[in-house]
Amino acid sequence: MTFPSTPRFTGRTVLITGGGTGMGRAAALRLGRDGANVVVAGRRAAELDGVVEAIRAKGGVALAIPTDVSDEQQVQALVARTVEAFGALHMAWNNAGMLGAFVPFQDMSLAEFDVVTATNLRGVFACMKYEVQAMLKAGAGGAIVNTSSWTAHGAMPGLAGYAAGKAALDALMRTAAVELGAHGIRINNVSPGIIATPMASGVLASATAALPFEKQTPLQRIGQPEDVGDVVAWLLSDDARFVTGQSLLVDGGFTLGGLRPWFNGFVAQHAA
Repeated sequence: MTFPSTPRFTGRTVLITGGGTGMGRAAALRLGRDGANVVVAGRRAAELDGVVEAIRAKGGVALAIPTDVSDEQQVQALVARTVEAFGALHMAWNNAGMLGAFVPFQDMSLAEFDVVTATNLRGVFACMKYEVQAMLKAGAGGAIVNTSSWTAHGAMPGLAGYAAGKAALDALMRTAAVELGAHGIRINNVSPGIIATPMASGVLASATAALPFEKQTPLQRIGQPEDVGDVVAWLLSDDARFVTGQSLLVDGGFTLGGLRPWFNGFVAQHAA
């Protein structure tokens, strides 16, 4: 059985960093199914190769380019190789990121802060810069999505560096969206909530550990990579042609939680 190629992304090339696992992998498979030429990038070649094999096995077109997005020269080469392979870059999802260690604010070293933001903020800026240059050169517009986080809209203790980088990424996205809209380039962020990915494995180590997050989420479950990947595919598509400069929460309502666990208990007690 092969992917049913549809007109949605046929003839378009998408670059996905952090494309070897989790949300990036889910989006790569989705976009490959919908006819895109898919380039996946990341640090671990074996994971990238697995995604490429899965797409090709269904009749799709894919290429793996191992890349460390904290290295500007590697990012520049990544975009250049993508254009060389497929003639143009039409879409990108800058999804590569790292959580870093859970460290109390006052104990976080500048070195740890710099390591996290080098990937989550500086790396995304580098990707956007060279992606935009390629799109401007082609003169056909484009669409870029970056991965922000629910922590840019709320707060989680111990993740100061991670949250700061993601919040700054939202400001970066809005500025770029204003500057590049006249060129037909749309730029948005997706802000995942608690998603069952390798990055979140430490937090979601067991069903017991995951339960508080499920209870805090109005939709009463942990998100899956496909929940985010499908939204990214929509943002990159022409269906979102009038959407730019937005940071879209995909969190099942997690950041709306507030006093939800307390409120549910209160209602149950007084409704009896």
